[in-house]
Amino acid sequence: MKKIFILTTLAAFIFAPSLTFAQKQWHKDEKKNKKTEVAPAVTPPEKKPEATIKPYDKVITKGAISDDGLFTVHKVDKKYYFEIPNKLLNKDMLLVSRLSKLPSNLGGGYVNAGSETNEQLVVWQRFQDKILIKLKSYTAVANDSLPISISVKNNNYEPTLYAFDIAAFSKDSANTVIDVSKFYGSDVKAISGLSANMREAYKVKGMDDSRSFITAMKSFPMNIEVIQDFTYNAGKPPVLEDTETISIQMNQSMILLPEKMMQPRLADPRVGWFTMSQYDYGSEELKSDSKTYIRRWRLEPKDPVAYANGELVEPIKPIVYYIDPATPEKLRKYIKQGIEEWRKPFETAGFKNAIIAKDPPTKEEDPDFSPEDMRYSVIRYVASTTRNAVGPSVSDPRTGEIIGSDVIWYHNHLRSYRNRYLLETGAANPSARTLNTSEEEMGEMMRFVIAHEVGHALGFPHNMGASCAYDTESYRDAAFTQKNGIAASLMDYARFNYIAQPGDKGVRFIRQMGPYDHYAVNWGYRVIPNSVSPEAEVPTLDKWILEKAGDPMYKFGKQSSSFDPTSQTEDIGNSSMKASSYGLKNLKYVAEHLSEWTSDVTNSYEDLDELYKEMLDVWSRYVGHVVTNVGGVNEDTKKPNQKGVIYTVVPKVQQQEAMQWLQTNAFSSPTWLVNVKTLRNTDYSGYTERFRNLQARHLNNLLSFDRIGRLMDAEILGTDNYTALDLLRDMRKGIWKEANTATTVSIYRRNLQRAYIERMEYLMKEEIKPSRSGDYYNVSQSDVRALVRGELATLKSALGTAKNSAVNTETKYHYADCIERIALILDPK
Repeated sequence: MKKIFILTTLAAFIFAPSLTFAQKQWHKDEKKNKKTEVAPAVTPPEKKPEATIKPYDKVITKGAISDDGLFTVHKVDKKYYFEIPNKLLNKDMLLVSRLSKLPSNLGGGYVNAGSETNEQLVVWQRFQDKILIKLKSYTAVANDSLPISISVKNNNYEPTLYAFDIAAFSKDSANTVIDVSKFYGSDVKAISGLSANMREAYKVKGMDDSRSFITAMKSFPMNIEVIQDFTYNAGKPPVLEDTETISIQMNQSMILLPEKMMQPRLADPRVGWFTMSQYDYGSEELKSDSKTYIRRWRLEPKDPVAYANGELVEPIKPIVYYIDPATPEKLRKYIKQGIEEWRKPFETAGFKNAIIAKDPPTKEEDPDFSPEDMRYSVIRYVASTTRNAVGPSVSDPRTGEIIGSDVIWYHNHLRSYRNRYLLETGAANPSARTLNTSEEEMGEMMRFVIAHEVGHALGFPHNMGASCAYDTESYRDAAFTQKNGIAASLMDYARFNYIAQPGDKGVRFIRQMGPYDHYAVNWGYRVIPNSVSPEAEVPTLDKWILEKAGDPMYKFGKQSSSFDPTSQTEDIGNSSMKASSYGLKNLKYVAEHLSEWTSDVTNSYEDLDELYKEMLDVWSRYVGHVVTNVGGVNEDTKKPNQKGVIYTVVPKVQQQEAMQWLQTNAFSSPTWLVNVKTLRNTDYSGYTERFRNLQARHLNNLLSFDRIGRLMDAEILGTDNYTALDLLRDMRKGIWKEANTATTVSIYRRNLQRAYIERMEYLMKEEIKPSRSGDYYNVSQSDVRALVRGELATLKSALGTAKNSAVNTETKYHYADCIERIALILDPK
């Protein structure tokens, strides 16, 4: 009854004005009811509920295993308890959920161990005899001093994630004890590793409690770490389908956020940063003001006066990375070099010794050291077959301050680099022609992979425009490459110099730090004296950008771009056609010698098979770089006070050059790449299918709705632009050139031509769905169907003539089959 009374009183307080009439009516009804109310003959004795809040020692017994830290964590038998200091109630904390272990191919292979699945700002609150964990949002804000802050809070009421019964109070009443076993031991969707899409795709029926448990719980001064092992019943798991099981291990981190918030820095899309956004309802504008802040570490000079005078000054708290104790000794120096590679860019920003690499402390030096402790950022060395490295960080969603980071290096990642080094540079680089790359060269690669991942942890996303900053021919120049590396930023995916040719002496093959990295660190980390607000910094930040505007070395290119040939992944040089021509020339040399460098040395075909398959991927990447030029649009992010436009259609002559290159290099019969000797020693079949799949992938990419849509848009932007009709006409003429010359059509070309017909059928029949990229348009009411129909009719007519003059039976049958396929598309009845 007490609970009901309290809730009624609370509701009356909140909604008092609207309840006045209801209260009066209630009293009237009560008087009416009193006349007819009959008391029960016997009133049963009231049964007192059992007390849910027990004495401390009845809950946390002598057998408890306890761990002090942010909260004291207790394990009593099979139950886990948090003992929360009351002073930490209502304090902002971050709840971060990550996958620790997962089955292969989960999420289509795009999810790795260490991947974050959710990040939520939470507070622990007491309500009556419960402790609530409530989500708290900083996406909508207003200064507490402003009247509108009341409305912001009322219209952005955060949900309660979980409610815990209070189990006990500490003996001095300073702490509150709750049982968290069910919260961490059950399938709470908000902290789960399986998204709604995964649950649907894998037909997840639910978690199996008998095979799910809390593995460990550890408390540190700033954070609590919980490891969960969960097993789900699933009708269609990503691997081992017969088991109908998915098992994952989750890591849940509860992190205390800084009491004193850092002053945030407003982002600018012209400089690449990871960001976080808020809507400020306290703005003087006529609408809520969207503010986006960069994610960065808090670096403050020890001597602000000397810093303001331009002297190099050490930060009050430097960024420190520890080496994982599990790291092999021979690799530690390269990891340290990779971390401290960022010292020079930080010096550009005015900070000395801003980032430091340290060996893990010994047990004697720090018996409590743990990579799980948020006070320590660690380069983790993971014994896994995964070929990857990642650089995640945890940031304060209120300000963007990065408060911790663990860079993850997977053991097998160097094998990927060895293979790429051999395939992409082996023609011009004799030292790469081996399976036993020298420790020095592998160390150099590792050094810059670590530096790249640390760059992510410092706040930098990929800058895919940096590799387009240098002229393609410069990659064959020793002096240029030794000074400038192979991209203007280490944050590009430009790993190796695949342009340099045999005979080019002294060139650099491995990436390094670039001028953009110095520029971006200075822009984001330099303290601007006397700037008391983010807005006060903007004029200076704008000035720094305008000083570099127009120089490709300081341009930021988004990774998300699928249309900009100047912002591509894995490419180098400012001409895709030139760079890919050099790359293929080198790859032909490698293909000729691959057996010599692998199976002839090892007396095993295992490495040859692996490298040959990866060589096909390298070929495909070079082709893909050229494809992007067709229907391409260059993006150069600007503000209105800068000259020129943001989006510029790739010139017609460049698109025509790309189409001609593709017909010559991508869609011709790949006799040099389909190495019969290699295939006959590594596989018994699938030779033609393997390459059909590669060619069809690029053909389909060219003949895509979004690309055709951009080309249709280009017609209204200028009379001398490459058009959708140009694309379709050039594709037809190139793919079907044998029909006009009465020559034999090889099996590769026959496969490709049938793929062309199937893709044209797709364009005739399918629609596209609206997408976030904005590439949606109404296909049926556009020119697409008319253009495709016209091209198919023209092709059908040409094949009718070609069939009669076919030089062999396979070609004749092929043409007859294609004519029938086209007829069914044009007239399905």
